[in-house]
Amino acid sequence: RWFTHFYVVSVFWNGFLLTCLFQAKVLGGSLPSWIQHMHCALGRDSQSEDIGNEYFSALLVLLLLWLHSCRRLAECLWTSVFSNGVINIVQYCFGLVYYVAVGSTVLCQVPANVRNGKELSVQICWYHIVGLTMYIWASLHQHRCFVILANLRKSKSGKVVSLSHSVPFGDWFERVSCPHYFAELLIYVSMAIMLGFHNVTWWCVVLYVLFNQALAAVLCHEFYQKNFSSYPKHRKAFIPFVF
Repeated sequence: RWFTHFYVVSVFWNGFLLTCLFQAKVLGGSLPSWIQHMHCALGRDSQSEDIGNEYFSALLVLLLLWLHSCRRLAECLWTSVFSNGVINIVQYCFGLVYYVAVGSTVLCQVPANVRNGKELSVQICWYHIVGLTMYIWASLHQHRCFVILANLRKSKSGKVVSLSHSVPFGDWFERVSCPHYFAELLIYVSMAIMLGFHNVTWWCVVLYVLFNQALAAVLCHEFYQKNFSSYPKHRKAFIPFVF
């Protein structure tokens, strides 16, 4: 249940970064000086121009990252029913740092001195539409999966009646044990697409999410198989039909 803290931090921090980037573009000025210093520390040229769709892509990704955090926070507060399990203190601290770092990573994909570019309508490219479609599709399925998991511990009236684990069915659970982890990966892939496919930094973030979520999915899959003798044998752990 302390995962909620991650999304609280993410909503406020990434909302702040989103506001900074939006104001800089609207006013035609530069990002705050401390952000420019961060750019320099990470090797970004503060004098470089806003080339192509860098700005719009980063703004869109930062917006969707913030919306994702808002949705996950709402699900933690009002949808999910958490067990009495505890989180490792190292994992907890790393999680807090991660959600600060991931938004900063997006912001560092644009030049520190944001310049006025083309009109917004001109900056929308096909890969923005493809990425946004994937983002919405994956987010909807992830939410459905969290609802399914929560309902396993609720009565028909919505009252929590158990904190034990049960076998989920429905939606992507018919194919994998942890479809919410798979959806998380797809959400980050959709952001990589919206950055134009070529952003190596963000693909490194995607690789981290892949290995992190895959490990968690394998552990959950093994838990299901160990504790439920009738667990569906055709289900994969993480990626449908593959892994």
